[in-house]
Amino acid sequence: MSQFSHVSVMLYETVDSLVTNPDGIYVDCTTGGAGHSREILKRLSDKGRLIAIDQDPDAIKVITERIGSDERVTIVHSNFSELKSILDSLGIDSVDGVMADLGVSSYQLDEGERGFSYNYDFPLDMRMSKEGMSAADVVNTYSERDLMRILRDYGEEKFASRIAKNICSKRERKPIETTFELAEIIKESIPAATRRTGGNPCKRSFQAIRIEVNGELDKLKNTLDDMFYSLKEGGRVSIITFHSLEDRIVKRAFSEYCKGCECPRSAPVCICGKTPDGKLPFKKVLPSEEEIENNQRSRSATLRCIERL
Repeated sequence: MSQFSHVSVMLYETVDSLVTNPDGIYVDCTTGGAGHSREILKRLSDKGRLIAIDQDPDAIKVITERIGSDERVTIVHSNFSELKSILDSLGIDSVDGVMADLGVSSYQLDEGERGFSYNYDFPLDMRMSKEGMSAADVVNTYSERDLMRILRDYGEEKFASRIAKNICSKRERKPIETTFELAEIIKESIPAATRRTGGNPCKRSFQAIRIEVNGELDKLKNTLDDMFYSLKEGGRVSIITFHSLEDRIVKRAFSEYCKGCECPRSAPVCICGKTPDGKLPFKKVLPSEEEIENNQRSRSATLRCIERL
C-alpha cells in the first residue's frame, strides 16, 4: 500500500494560497497520497490542526501510514460532501482553510484493478469509495437516452448518441463487463478520421461514466457552500479542477460569493444593502511549463482560490 502514489499538482501554489495562519485549522477534502497535506503540516505550528478526509479506503491506509502519527492530524474516512457533519462531529465551528484536489489519483488510474483506466483490461468499476453503483451497473442498466445524456453532458462527447446506441446493442447479447470491452465499443462508434486525432477516443466517455458513478459534479455543487461558509473571516478555499465542467461550477460559485450591490446602475445610492461575502486573491493559476513537462497529468489543472471577508 505504500506504493500509493500521486504527484501533487501545483503543490506549492496551492498551499501558498491556502495557509495564512500557522496556528489555524485546515481541511484537506481529498487527501489521497497526502502530498498537499504534508506540505500544509510543514506550514503549521504545534497549535495548528489538519483534518484529512478521503473516501477511498486504500488512501486512508496510506494517509494513516504517512501522517497519522502526527498529533495535529485527524483522519476521516468519508466523502467531502459530508464536510459539515464531519466538522460538527469534531466540535469545529469554523476553519482557516479548505482545499480539494478534484483529480483522480495516479494510483487509481494506474492500479488497473480499480477499473478507471482504458489502458488495462479489468472489470468495470470506477468507484472511488469501492462502494455502491459501479461503472458496469451504469453501462448495463441505464437507458440509451440516459447514457447519451451522461456522455454528452459529462464527457462533452460529440458522438454520444452513437456510443450509447452501440452500448445498448452490444449488451443485449452479453453484459459489458470489462474496461477493454467498453473501450472497443467506444472506438467502433467514433469515425476513423476522428480517432486519429485528439488523443485516446475513450478518454471523454470514461470520464463521463466515472463522474456519474461517483456523483462528482453534484457533490461538488452541493458542498461549495459548506466549504466557503465554514471559513473564519480571512479563511480561504483553494480548489484544483481538471476539466471545464468542474472549473465552471467553482468559478460560478466563487463569483456569487464575491457579488456585492445588486441595485440598478441608474440608482443614485445602494438600497439593497448587499455586500460581498468573499474576494478573489487571484483569478486562477495554471501549472507551469516545467510542471507539465514533468507531470503530463497536470496539463488540464486549474487552481482557484477565494477568501472570506
